[in-house]
Amino acid sequence: MKHGKKYTDGAKLIDRSNLYDSKEALDLTVKTATAKFDETVEVHIRLGVDSRHADQQVRGAVILPNGTGKDVKVAVFAKGDLAKAATEAGADVVGDADLVQKIQGGWMDFDVAIASPDMMGFVGRLGKVLGPRGLMPSPKAGTVTMDVAKAVQEAKAGKIEYRLDKTNIIHVPIGKASFTEEQLSDNFQTLIEAIVKARPSTLKGQYMKSIVLTPTMGPGVKVNPAKFA
Repeated sequence: MKHGKKYTDGAKLIDRSNLYDSKEALDLTVKTATAKFDETVEVHIRLGVDSRHADQQVRGAVILPNGTGKDVKVAVFAKGDLAKAATEAGADVVGDADLVQKIQGGWMDFDVAIASPDMMGFVGRLGKVLGPRGLMPSPKAGTVTMDVAKAVQEAKAGKIEYRLDKTNIIHVPIGKASFTEEQLSDNFQTLIEAIVKARPSTLKGQYMKSIVLTPTMGPGVKVNPAKFA
């Protein structure tokens, strides 16, 4: 795979055989974010679990103290007073059966989906559309709730969901390259603490196998996972 000059120059700053501490890794990640737009700083964490087993699933949500730097678009499935509360809390689109139909028609202009419990009968029809995109509301992530207003406010404030993919890796954003070192560090530590706390009780052996930080368009920087075991 061929990379551009900026990527190649950035890669020269990184020792691929080294496991950095988080502070130095974040610093390198920001230095290699040289695109003309404000790149997202991403974290990719490989866990020593087997997601095929129900008792080794790792999934949850956490509010990053400094947000993600992204204007999050929130869709809410609710009706009546809950729909009104979601709108007042700042939801970008609110609906019930009509919103389900809109999404079935191909509309997907949102980043987070929230639903009141009574709407899940309708929302369940969207499993094949929302599921693969990681957008399906779930009680564990706090996106199926009677308190839709609070869920909207949290999503807007920087609440992110983390979950394993099929290769037992979690991929999440923790901010923008324009964030201060302290902002990125606080977000990183908050995420890691949440994932450490979510360790399955049945797991034997090493939990955090690898942690890699990367800007949107730049090379990866390996973080020493032993410090977070």
